Amino acid sequence: MSTDYQQAREALGGRLRELRFSCPEGRLTGQQLSHRLGWPNSKVSKLENGKQTATPEDLRAWADATGQPEVYPELTARLTGFESHIRSWRRALASGFKPMHENLSSEIERTKDLWVWEESVIAGMVQTPEYARHVITRYSQLLSATGDIDDSVRARMQRQEWLYRSGRKLHVLMWEAALRSLICPPSVLAAQLDRLTGLIGMDTVDLGIIPFTASVKIVPANGFWVLDDRLVVAEDWHAEIWLDDADNIALYTKVWRTLRESAVYGAEAHNVINSARRALNPH
Repeated sequence: MSTDYQQAREALGGRLRELRFSCPEGRLTGQQLSHRLGWPNSKVSKLENGKQTATPEDLRAWADATGQPEVYPELTARLTGFESHIRSWRRALASGFKPMHENLSSEIERTKDLWVWEESVIAGMVQTPEYARHVITRYSQLLSATGDIDDSVRARMQRQEWLYRSGRKLHVLMWEAALRSLICPPSVLAAQLDRLTGLIGMDTVDLGIIPFTASVKIVPANGFWVLDDRLVVAEDWHAEIWLDDADNIALYTKVWRTLRESAVYGAEAHNVINSARRALNPH
């Protein structure tokens, strides 16, 4: 998990521990607080040690249970702060692209099922090296980041070794726009589309494409990854957002499943990819 994010969780956990220690009626043990809240003992420990992200409801309950409801606005401000911007791309990229890729790769390594949605770019787990290089370079230019593009491409390719291990499954959905966006030269995109056709039928990859002509129940936007049932990683222009609370994981899982209802697979997906491929060489 990103250093900034984990440090922020640990800082919030430390503050929660302070509240438990400073309860007006006397210091509470973790067991006493968990009993008062009706929570498992492990939840109090995880929150205090930065192993789990608190929800606003958790913070309200904690403030009330420790007899200090007036601190709730402070707690939610802390939560909002690190949920919304501490993984700022500019801050994270101060150390280069490679550490960012390694942080996510370490989480993927311990993941059995990975659900991915991308609306306008080929999913990183199935990118070719040259396609990845162009995507990373574009972001580097946008964010005025310099340095380790080659190392970053290598790290992204090493991450794909996960696809060839038994017991793993990549469930990837992409909008047709991802097949046609010329973020790279046509020849690079053509090779990338050839790679996608080769993935269809692979036992560790379930590849779905939502055609432009498909009826959709929600707007096909905002790329994200769901790692097992424990973590969501979503991207925006300003930041990468890591969410591990049950409500958000359930929401993103529901979004993925809703999008999947509009996707085509197998031979139909192959046809959509081939159509995009032919469009690169109209003559």
